[in-house]
Amino acid sequence: MAGNTLTEAGASYSKAVGFVYLFNLIVGTGALTMPLAFQNAGWMLSLVVIVLLAGFSYMTVTFVLETMATANATLFLHKKEDFVYSRQQSIHANIGDSIDAIANAHSATVQEALDEKSPLLKSEERDKTTIKNYRDDMFDITERVELGKMAELFFNKVGVVLFYLCMVLYLYGDLAIYAVAVPKSLRDVLCTFKHSGNGSVDCENLTLRNSDPCWESSRLDRADVYRIMVAVFAVALGPFTFFNIQKTKYLQLFTTVTRWLAFMIMIVLTIIRLANNGGQGHPTVANFEGIPNLFGVCVYSFMCHHSLPSLVTPIKNKSKLFIMVFVDFVLILLFYALMSFTGAFAFHQPKDIYTLSFLPDPCDVKQPITNLAVLQYYLALFPVFTLSTSFPIISITLRNNLKTMFYREERPFSWWVDRIVFPLAAIFLPIIIALATDEVEFLVGITGSYAGAGIQYVIPAALVLVSRRAVKADPSISSLNNRFTSPFKHTFWVILVFVWSFLAISFVTVNHILTNK
Repeated sequence: MAGNTLTEAGASYSKAVGFVYLFNLIVGTGALTMPLAFQNAGWMLSLVVIVLLAGFSYMTVTFVLETMATANATLFLHKKEDFVYSRQQSIHANIGDSIDAIANAHSATVQEALDEKSPLLKSEERDKTTIKNYRDDMFDITERVELGKMAELFFNKVGVVLFYLCMVLYLYGDLAIYAVAVPKSLRDVLCTFKHSGNGSVDCENLTLRNSDPCWESSRLDRADVYRIMVAVFAVALGPFTFFNIQKTKYLQLFTTVTRWLAFMIMIVLTIIRLANNGGQGHPTVANFEGIPNLFGVCVYSFMCHHSLPSLVTPIKNKSKLFIMVFVDFVLILLFYALMSFTGAFAFHQPKDIYTLSFLPDPCDVKQPITNLAVLQYYLALFPVFTLSTSFPIISITLRNNLKTMFYREERPFSWWVDRIVFPLAAIFLPIIIALATDEVEFLVGITGSYAGAGIQYVIPAALVLVSRRAVKADPSISSLNNRFTSPFKHTFWVILVFVWSFLAISFVTVNHILTNK
């Protein structure tokens, strides 16, 4: 793949469009697990935690944006050095300059390239090439520099390997969540068996378990049907991992419309139930045992850092970019709070895939939240529509990251390894995990708490710390102004993110050990 293809910005769009894209990027699958996490952790504690996590997530987003600008400046200098080298080679070939003359030309040309108003080329070449006139422009985010490229620019070899390892683990967790959510939704729609009884008296006995039959007088239980759905899911979507596809704008439009229609229906239905005093949920003020899953769910729900280069670079006018992102985060925080609070108070116990809560629940002593079967099935099948379109894209991304992590220039992959082994490696583990468990909230909590925390907190903080040192060490750009410098530019904020990440991950780990979960 050509170098310019890796960094080209793509079709540009306005800041308003970028605002919408960022909102849609963040609000995704993680939101479906938040109402249950809120109910388990308590409403007040959940509110404090999600506000805190949103703040840290915004801070690290600004770190990524600053590093993107620094990476653009670094690549700009590399291109100038490459040009200088090729110019020297041309002089050497055509004129036969001595080594000393080339060295002098190199020094003079670099100084010329970095001069504020001096063009890089002279005479007739000046008319053929457009260059930047001001050195501060080097920090403009004009080239798409992905996180992997930034890691290669600023990290050492160990850091690059750790980066890709963290990214691969996150993508594995992401795929496992999708491979569980879709079959589980299909299973709950297909299986019609219900326990008979009065929900107000024996709700515990009315709750469906995996050992219950899927249909009356059926030998297949719910666990069997779930595993069959996992197999169908793998056979239907797994083969896409062996090819190269991308999400078209029409597919993006479809998933966006179905997503927001589903979210709006769920919020309206729960508000109507609560307004009619029909709420079944009674969450406590605080329950610290629920924090580990809440932490993982919230981290997962604010994840956008790995996609920022592709989303931000095409924005035409990047002035007040941090304000745009801040407003996005505030609106997303309000949206999450609205959906989670209404869900936590409206239902006796929200499902770990929130959309399944809108199917008739025998534990509800009131009427079903909606008697319209079309709404019940639309909401229950919503994850099937949206997640099935994303699974092939993410699996291909994982496949490519695996290739990058294991690639050695002196030992290229064989056709068998490249086309068969890596695609199988990408989809095999998520399917095995899906066959082993159907607990979506647990998977989201684990993925968000560990790999998600690494991508959202540790990697952005490490990148901005190392890139700032690189700028200070380079006299050609150390005195220049980077207009995308994070508002949290003091080293204290970077250290705070590291400390917060360590304490949060340690707390989650200790809690999992003590509770044997």
